[in-house]
Amino acid sequence: MRIESVTTTPLESPQFMTPVRIHYRQNGELRSWEAVRSFDSVAVLLYHKPKQAFLLVKQFRPPVYLNDASHLYTYELCAGIIDKPLSLERIVIEEIEEECGYRVAPERIEKITSFFTNVGVSGSKQHLFFALIDEKMRCGDGGGVHTEYIELEWVPIDQARNFVYDECKAKTPGLMFAFYWFFERYTLYR
Repeated sequence: MRIESVTTTPLESPQFMTPVRIHYRQNGELRSWEAVRSFDSVAVLLYHKPKQAFLLVKQFRPPVYLNDASHLYTYELCAGIIDKPLSLERIVIEEIEEECGYRVAPERIEKITSFFTNVGVSGSKQHLFFALIDEKMRCGDGGGVHTEYIELEWVPIDQARNFVYDECKAKTPGLMFAFYWFFERYTLYR
């Protein structure tokens, strides 16, 4: 993939986020903070038991590139924003199918936890899940929908710890946390 001519312009009529200035009083002092109002999200750690590998998504993230042009791709959990009136589990199931090409039954989706991300800018909440997958669940190629351009990336479990610490690969804290959550429970999924 080749990326060229990266420029920035003011955001007009935003679709997924709204830049705001927050005004508040703290300890009697009037203060303000620049922030972005955005959607909460779901993310899911997918483990393919027969392959003994995690399935991640790899994609170009312009904000990461803007801040560090040495990172052309990010490695992430399958994820999506909560922008429709469905259960979190239903959104996770849709994202797995759209991004990764696997159809996972609702009873196979396990909630790990929820946490806040990007607390200095958006403070949105991410709901983290886990699912085991295998080739019987394969229903398509994945790759995303609409304007998404997603590649699938397999990380064998015996390389996952090194992957977490490989600074040449841009990744999210949620992905790293999810790997360590899995390592604590690995004997359950052998």
